[in-house]
Amino acid sequence: MAKVFRPSSREAKILSRIESSKEYSRRKAIENARDCIEPLSNAIAMKLVENKLVETTNKNVLEEQITKCIDKLSRSDDFDVDYKIAPFRHIVQNPNVVSLYITAFVIETLINHKVVVDVYGSDEEIYLCINRQVIKKLT
Repeated sequence: MAKVFRPSSREAKILSRIESSKEYSRRKAIENARDCIEPLSNAIAMKLVENKLVETTNKNVLEEQITKCIDKLSRSDDFDVDYKIAPFRHIVQNPNVVSLYITAFVIETLINHKVVVDVYGSDEEIYLCINRQVIKKLT
């Protein structure tokens, strides 16, 4: 017969605090992204084009699409966000939810937009490029 694992109340409190802090940091990151949509989307679009990860015919439309993506992220519920980022969760060890969501948008949705010629680079390269800009703007 298998032994039933029952954490003590102390362990349960610690686990609860860890989960609460993760949820808080996630909500805070999404809230901060909403507060600086314009500069963040501009920086991300510019770096994606400069680093030749996205080839586009119109950088302004690319920036508008990223703006819409961040706006949608700020209005989405947890399930929608988790569903969107699920295939990309294991790109890096400790991912930023905003960076993951925008990366998923670029890889899955933006690639089919009429102004985007092609998306180059690996998923990790795209994530790291986006994450650098998100960290600069949100901290």
